[in-house]
Amino acid sequence: MVDTQEFHSNPALQVAKMAYRKVRAGHGSLRVRDLESEELHAASLELEWDMEKELEEPGLDRFQLECVEHQPVSSSSGGGMDPDLEPIQPSASPHGRFERLQEDPNYVSRFSRAVPKGQRRNWTCLAKYLLAGLGVFVLGLLIGRYAFSKTQVVVEPSADTDELEKVVQGITAEKIQEQQRYLDSLSGLKEVPKVKYIAQRWNGLGLKDVLVTNHTALLSYPGPALSRIVIKSTNQCYVPSGAGCDQPSTATMEPFGFAAYSAVGSLEAEVVDVQYGSPEDLRRVQDVSNKIALMKLGQAPLIYKLALLEELGFGGSLLYVDPCDSSFGNKTFGVTLNPGGNPSSREAPRTTGIDHRHNLTSLLVQPISASLAKLLLSAPAMGQGRPCVPMAMHSASVRKIINLTIENQAAFRTVQNVIGYLKGKTNPDRYVLVGSRHGSWYEGALADWGNGAAAMTQIIVSMMAQARAGWQPDRTIVFCSWGGTSLGNIGSFEWGKENAMVLQSRAVAYVSLHSPVRTTGSLQSIASASLRQLASDIQKKHLMSCSRGGGCPGPNVSSLQTPGDTSFFSNQLAIPTVEYTYSDIPKTERGYFLNEAFYPSESSLRETLDPAFKLHETIAKITAEAILRLATDPVLPFYPLDIALDVQNKLKDDPMSQQDLVTVAASLRESSAFFQSEIMRPANDPKERDPAHVRMLNDVLRDLEKSFLIPNPPPGLYRNILYGLSKQTPCFSILKDAQEVTWHNSLNQSQALVSYVIRSAEKLVQSGIDLFENDNKTPY
Repeated sequence: MVDTQEFHSNPALQVAKMAYRKVRAGHGSLRVRDLESEELHAASLELEWDMEKELEEPGLDRFQLECVEHQPVSSSSGGGMDPDLEPIQPSASPHGRFERLQEDPNYVSRFSRAVPKGQRRNWTCLAKYLLAGLGVFVLGLLIGRYAFSKTQVVVEPSADTDELEKVVQGITAEKIQEQQRYLDSLSGLKEVPKVKYIAQRWNGLGLKDVLVTNHTALLSYPGPALSRIVIKSTNQCYVPSGAGCDQPSTATMEPFGFAAYSAVGSLEAEVVDVQYGSPEDLRRVQDVSNKIALMKLGQAPLIYKLALLEELGFGGSLLYVDPCDSSFGNKTFGVTLNPGGNPSSREAPRTTGIDHRHNLTSLLVQPISASLAKLLLSAPAMGQGRPCVPMAMHSASVRKIINLTIENQAAFRTVQNVIGYLKGKTNPDRYVLVGSRHGSWYEGALADWGNGAAAMTQIIVSMMAQARAGWQPDRTIVFCSWGGTSLGNIGSFEWGKENAMVLQSRAVAYVSLHSPVRTTGSLQSIASASLRQLASDIQKKHLMSCSRGGGCPGPNVSSLQTPGDTSFFSNQLAIPTVEYTYSDIPKTERGYFLNEAFYPSESSLRETLDPAFKLHETIAKITAEAILRLATDPVLPFYPLDIALDVQNKLKDDPMSQQDLVTVAASLRESSAFFQSEIMRPANDPKERDPAHVRMLNDVLRDLEKSFLIPNPPPGLYRNILYGLSKQTPCFSILKDAQEVTWHNSLNQSQALVSYVIRSAEKLVQSGIDLFENDNKTPY
């Protein structure tokens, strides 16, 4: 117990300094005692449970980690689940867990200390002073009322809050619709005039150092002739939509249905129904050498599934969307087989103007409509009935032999990006990246990029209006308009690779406006594990005022692989990312990765989805708030404990998780909880904040996700293993792959890799703890 005599000169400062040192000492000693006594270990678990309950924010719905089914905590000592694996609920405080813990004097954790008696006795004296002060205040108020009766006292909000509200209020549905009209006028233009317009527009709005970057890349296009499928038994010829080859109307829309970077040529072979092409589906088929797989989109990344087909010896694949999974099932669509960037950089240097080795797979790949798939499957129905009956080949059906001809072509073209800067004031060398796109699926396609570009343009307009009035964000905001997105995120990959060294040390987050309004479904967000709390807080704030009566859903936040320019920053550099969209939430695993298909844009679709642009307005407002929080919060709104919880949740329901993984995950959680609950206090107190240490602290928070990058994952799976495949598959994707695909890495190798990255993350968290421990003699 602390002697009260030590606090007479400066009680608040002395309590803060001694509490910090005592917490650190308690943290170290508890780790030793846990190994010596089971009774003390049980006691520590009770304290941990107290901490978990205190971390919850009263009065708000508990934010659920998306892919976890919570189990009740068992009080028995025998059997059952390891208590360390029980997920705690992150706080839903709009200011974050760190500030909440600082404000709560009753916070208890396994590392905390009791309030000293001297501090409790000081409350009596404090109450007396408060009463005396109140009397003086009332007397002064009465005097002031008569002496200065015409003077009004106005309490101004903080500068950050004031600017945030002004930026958000400057974004309206009418203004976004006006921006959309300008962009619609560019739909018929090629990339160069579009890019020129965007750069001039950004310059006119006041962004600094607006640059147009050029990247030469190998692009894939539909061939001079349509791809064809000929059924040998009847000699009937079909184009991908299912129409006959001799029908004159097929020439208008058919070029859209192609697989960019597919192998070209012809193959005559038997068609094999592989359903979704999962390892389980493929185990049911035999003798597949050089045959053609008829495969549905969904359930897993297309590149991952095609790699499995290629490894097993298939010669080609016809892709379709089951009508049970999407209402677009019977439409012609396109896909890209490019995992990202310029495909020619993965091949030998070219010596001619055209590189004929443009294919990224040995498979002949062609998307087809569901109606043509039904014909090839001899299926009795095409995704009909309630419940819907999925399409499949009947066991008694005779497999059809077809001749598949693919006639894609490739050429080198220049892909351009537009980059503009809103300079930061206090940390101009720290970047918040904001991205949308200006490229279409292929030259001649209708515009499918305008809604994201319109929302971002209005965000720039609103921010620059405040900048002209003298406001600046703390960190630099970098606005990016990407080219070549649909063919494999070429613009963002090439720019990112050229600036990788700078981005790894300076970029703090990436905010995406890839495709804000996809359906009239619910508002949801894809966010890195460290940004899920921020995404949830902002989403809850805006859902409280939504205009859908009592039907407003709760926040829906997850960390999943998703197509778009976000992938380079989240996957290759592990920069924390967030993206808000209106879209449908898949009810099963089959619904995931259907958005890898590109459909022809329809001019009436936008009016059908959001005729009043209210959904666009909501997305733009929420995105603007996320950008400003990331650009102005003194301590970055990243939450290490959320990463630790996500790691535990991924291991919790995985029967293949070894005890070593469970142990290292529990250790990461313990260190993250201590780091987040105690060490952050001096960083969040404006009176005690030390700018140099906060900057170092932010670097630790920014780099934590980089610990989870792995080398050479299976094709289609992210290097950043914190990203999952679906909410129904909570485990690490590389562990799932090792368990299901025996010829890939062994399960032991994958588990060792996961263990290594978790240990690396804990070392980084410990470095953050040490950062403040070594400075505990400095008066904050």
